[in-house]
Amino acid sequence: MAYFHPDLAAARFIPSISFGPRLAALARRGTPRVAQAPDDIIVEDLRVPGPEGAPEVELRSYRPRGAAAVTPALLWIHGGGMIIGNHLSDQPGNISFARELGITVFSVKYRLAPDNPALAAIEDVYAAFRWLSAHAAELGIDPARIAIGGASAGGGLAAGTTLLAHDSDGPVPIFQLLVYPMLDDRTVNRTDHHVKGVRLWTKRSNRYAWSAYLGKAAGGSSVSDYAAPARRSNLADLPPAWIGVGTNDLFHDEDVRYAERLRAAGVSCELMVVDGAFHGFDIVMANKNISRTFWQAQVAALSNAFDARSNENE
Repeated sequence: MAYFHPDLAAARFIPSISFGPRLAALARRGTPRVAQAPDDIIVEDLRVPGPEGAPEVELRSYRPRGAAAVTPALLWIHGGGMIIGNHLSDQPGNISFARELGITVFSVKYRLAPDNPALAAIEDVYAAFRWLSAHAAELGIDPARIAIGGASAGGGLAAGTTLLAHDSDGPVPIFQLLVYPMLDDRTVNRTDHHVKGVRLWTKRSNRYAWSAYLGKAAGGSSVSDYAAPARRSNLADLPPAWIGVGTNDLFHDEDVRYAERLRAAGVSCELMVVDGAFHGFDIVMANKNISRTFWQAQVAALSNAFDARSNENE
C-alpha cells in the first residue's frame, strides 16, 4: 500500500485518470474559470513578438499596486504536459508570488502539442524571455533580476529555456524554479520504475504527452535536450535552481537525478523532496500545511535569488 503524507491522506480516493488524444482535446476546448484579480494587483495582457515565422506570444502580467518603481520579475510557465493548459491556469499562484515578493510575474501562453510539436513551446517561452529582458525599462522590471519558473511541464520548459538561453548570445535567467518538472522522456521506457501512490499524472499520460510533444515515440534517439533537459550531458555554468518533488510523483527519480547532476556540475541547487506527496498535491490540496510549506520554500528560494543579485550590484 502506498504511503501518503498525513496531510494528503485523502489522495487515496482520487481516481486514476489518464490523458490521451480525446481527453486532451476535450480539455483544450474548455475555458478556464479565472476569478477577477484583487484590487491590490495590477493585471495586464500583452502580446509580444514570437519566434521568427510564428504567431505572437501572449503574456499576462501581475504587479502589486504598491510595488517599487523597478521590481524583480518571474517568467512563469504553466503545466499540462505540453498538451493542455494556458497562461491563465496558474493565476492564483502568480498573484501570490507577486504579492508576497513584491515582484512582477509574467505568465506565458505557449503553443501546445500535438498541433505544435517541439521545439515550438520552448521557442515561445524563450521569445517572451528575450522580449522581457529587452523591454525591462518600460515594464518597470530589473533586467538583471529575471527568474524563470514553472510546474510540471512548465518546469521542464523552464529548464529547457534556461539551457537555450545559456547557449545563445543574450541574457540568461538568474534563477530556475522547477516545481516537480517534466524533464526526461526516457522515463516512459523504464521497466524498473514503480512509483507507488501516483496521482493526477500517470504513466499512460506521460507516454502520450511526450510522444505528442516530440512528434514521435518518446525515449528514442535524436531528442533535443532543450525538449528533454535531462538528456543534457553538460550542466555546468547554469544559473542556480530550486527543485521540489514528492516521493509519490512519477517525476521523482528524474527530478532528484537532475538536481544531483546540477550540483555535480558546480551549479547551486536546492532540492526539496516531500515524503508521500503526489504530482500537483500543492494545487489540489492547497489549504494543507504541507502544501503551504512547499510554496513558502519556493518563495524563500526566489527571494534569496533576487536578494543575492541585488547585493552583487551594490
